[in-house]
Amino acid sequence: MSDLTDMSGVSGASPSEAQIRGILAQIDLDVLNLLRDGKLSALKYGGGGGPQTDRAANLRALLEARTHYQQLLAGAPAWVVTQADCECEEPGR
Repeated sequence: MSDLTDMSGVSGASPSEAQIRGILAQIDLDVLNLLRDGKLSALKYGGGGGPQTDRAANLRALLEARTHYQQLLAGAPAWVVTQADCECEEPGR
């Protein structure tokens, strides 16, 4: 599949609460691994002549992403309420 040249044909639904919680868990894991030593993080850090990455910048990016998804989660409705009409007979009648 070739790369997209623009975003005009891209669409999708908003992430569900479960998806947001999963994203937050992955970010938390990446932050923890980055703080431990960077070896297990999803973001690879260079050495031995390979490309180098700024760990502080990556940590900042992860924390900014976490703040964004935490705000999405906080903005989600806490309750989903439904209502139905019931044409049932009342007990005792």
